[in-house]
Amino acid sequence: MRQTYIISYDIPKKNQNYEKVYDYLKGFGTWAHITESLWGIKSEKSASEIRDDLVKIAGTEANIFVLRSGVESAWKNVLCSNKWLQDNL
Repeated sequence: MRQTYIISYDIPKKNQNYEKVYDYLKGFGTWAHITESLWGIKSEKSASEIRDDLVKIAGTEANIFVLRSGVESAWKNVLCSNKWLQDNL
């Protein structure tokens, strides 16, 4: 079953290849770029599988956080549409 995941990352300057990270996250089909380094995706993968994929792309020094979406959320001034968040979180 597809779950919604929230992904946050910080990539060290020497490894900054955001386009590959963006392409990976957009590859899930259902995604939102929520803030500069925060995304929401829908996936059948586990959080650890997504994390491991991102480590391969962003490097082992990148800070990566993957969270399966929970029960409650609130936001303000996000980059994506409020509708995506309402429908998927």
